[in-house]
Amino acid sequence: MNQTFKTLADQAATRSPDLPESWKQGRTAYGGLSAGLLLARARGDHPELPPLRSALINFTGPVTSSPDIGTEVLRQGRNVTTIYARANVEKRAVCTGTFSFGLSRESHLSVECTAPNSPAPDECTPYTKKDSAFVPPFLRNFETRLIEGTRPMEGGTKGYLRMWARHSDPASRNGETSLLCLADILPPATFPIMKKMGPVSSMTWICNFLREPTTRDGWYMIEADLTAARGGYSSQVMRIWNTNGELVVEGMQSITIFV
Repeated sequence: MNQTFKTLADQAATRSPDLPESWKQGRTAYGGLSAGLLLARARGDHPELPPLRSALINFTGPVTSSPDIGTEVLRQGRNVTTIYARANVEKRAVCTGTFSFGLSRESHLSVECTAPNSPAPDECTPYTKKDSAFVPPFLRNFETRLIEGTRPMEGGTKGYLRMWARHSDPASRNGETSLLCLADILPPATFPIMKKMGPVSSMTWICNFLREPTTRDGWYMIEADLTAARGGYSSQVMRIWNTNGELVVEGMQSITIFV
C-alpha cells in the first residue's frame, strides 16, 4: 500500500519516518519529501512556532533508507525563531534544513508578483505522458499539468517550465509542510534544453514563504526558470502561485549535472 505524504509527515513529527519505494527518485528519496519531513520534525519538536518564512535545504547525500531526524534551536528572538534540522542515514548527514519562523507585523510595504496568465488545470495536458519510458516512482504521488515549456529530449530551446501541480491524496494538500514537499516537483529547468540525458541532483534550495499557503482544490502553479549553467552546475529561480494568482513561495535552487 502506498503511503501518502501526510502519513509520512505525521510519522516524522515524532519518530524516524518510513521511506517507501513509492517515494524514491533513483537511489535517493524525492527531494521535496526529504525537505518536508525535516520541516515536519521541526514542527513536531517545537509546536508553538509561528508561520514559516524561509527554508534553506542542503541535499548532502542520498537518502537511501529511513532517516533519523533531529532538530536544534539556533536562536529564538522576539519575532523570528531559527531551527536547524538534520537527517542522518547510517549516522551520516544526508539532508539538512535551516528554517526561519516569524510573526506577522504591520508594514507600509505591500508588493505583489502576480502569476502569468494560464489556462485552468483541467484545460492542460498531463506533464507525464502515459507512454513515457521513464517515470520516477515519486511522481505517481502527484498530479501535474503542463502549462508552458517542453519535456526532456523534445527539442526545447529555453530552460523554462511552468505547470499546475498538487498532491494526489486530498488529505496531503494542506499547510506549509505539504507545499514544501510539492515545491520541488518540477524537473530541473535544464531538462528542456538538454541534448542527452544523465544524472542530475539538487544541491541547495532556498524557499521564501510570502503568504499563508492556501489555494483551490490543492492546485499550485509552479515555474522553474534557468538562469545559468556551466561547469556541471546550474542555477534556477522558482516561483509558486495559488489559484488566485498570488505569489506564495519564491526560491532558488543549485543543481549538479553529470552530463
